Amino acid sequence: MSHSRTTEPAGRSRTACAATGAAASGRDGILGIDVGGTKVALRLVAAGGPPRAAVMHWTPGVPAETDLRDLGRHVTELCAAWDGRVSAVGVAMPATLAADGRVTTWPSRPSWAGLDLGRALRDLVPGARVALGDDGDLAALAEADHAGATNLVYLGVGTGIGGGIVLDGRLCPGPMRGSCELGHLIIAMEGPRCRCGRRGCLQALASGPATLRRATDLRDATGQCDPAAPVPGVAPGLAPRPTVTYPELRRAWETGESWAHAALQATALALAAAVVSLTELVRPDLAVIGGGFADGLTGFTELVAARAEDLARPGHPPAPVRAAALGGLSSLAGAVLLARDLDRTPG
Repeated sequence: MSHSRTTEPAGRSRTACAATGAAASGRDGILGIDVGGTKVALRLVAAGGPPRAAVMHWTPGVPAETDLRDLGRHVTELCAAWDGRVSAVGVAMPATLAADGRVTTWPSRPSWAGLDLGRALRDLVPGARVALGDDGDLAALAEADHAGATNLVYLGVGTGIGGGIVLDGRLCPGPMRGSCELGHLIIAMEGPRCRCGRRGCLQALASGPATLRRATDLRDATGQCDPAAPVPGVAPGLAPRPTVTYPELRRAWETGESWAHAALQATALALAAAVVSLTELVRPDLAVIGGGFADGLTGFTELVAARAEDLARPGHPPAPVRAAALGGLSSLAGAVLLARDLDRTPG
C-alpha cells in the first residue's frame, strides 16, 4: 500500500467518538491507531494533558463489521473522559490497500477484503480528517525521527514482519508508489511457505508465529514435551500437541534452554540476512529491529547484530543494528506523527 492516504471528514453517525461532541471547548486532539493482526493500540494526544492510551484485542473469526463495532467502542471509551475534539486521525495498517482506500488483502483478517477502510474510519470519528499509512513505513518514520537519522531501515517482528526504509529523510519508495514489503523479501528459496503463497519469505522464517512453530518443533525434539501426556477430558492419543507460547519462549530464552536459543538463532539469522541485503542496496546509517515480539526478548537485537556481522563481506560492514527506541510502539508513534502532520496541513 502507499505511505498515506487522506480522507476528508464526514458527518456525524451513530458510531461517533464521544470526543467529537465537545468542539465548543476549543481543545483539539489527535488520535493515533495502530491496527495489528491480533490487537489494536490507540493513543489520544491533546495539548495541555498527558496522552491517553488503550489496547484492544480482536475476537478471532468474526466478520469485519464486528471488528469495526468493537474498535468503535474502544475509541469512544478512550475519548469519553476528555472534553475536546478529535481533529485528525492517523492509522497504521498492515493490510494491502487499493488506491481508493479499500482493503485488497489482509491474511490476518480475511473478512476485511473489500472493506472501504477510509469511510469506515471516518464513521468512527466524525468531523476528523483521517490518513492511512503502512505500519512498517510509519514505524520507520517514527524511529528515524526519534534517532535523528536521515537514512534508516526498520524491521518490525510481530504477527508478520513489517518494515520501512527512510532515505534522505523521506519514506522510500514514496507516496502513491506502494510500501516496502520487507516481510516478503525472499530469504530462503526452499524455505517454509508464507501466507502469501510463496516459499522463503522473511516473515515465513522470522515472524512471531513462525518462531513459535519452530520452537515447538525443537522443544518436542528434545523430549521436554511429551506429546502422549494425558490431557484432562481428552481421550489418550487425541490430545493436540501443545504449542510453545510467547511467555514460555521468553522464559526459556532467559533461562538458557537450548531449544529456545536454537529457535531464536534461526530467527535472528533470517533478520540479519535481510539487514545485510538492505545494506547492500541502500547503505542506511542505522538498522532498527522493533515490534512487540522482538521487544520482549532481552538481548535478541544484539544477536541479530552479531549474525549480520558474520554475513557481511570483507570491507562492507552491515549497518549498525539497534533495538527500536520506541519499543513495540513504533507504528503507533508513527500513526500519531501522521495525524499531527495532517492536522498541521491546511484542509
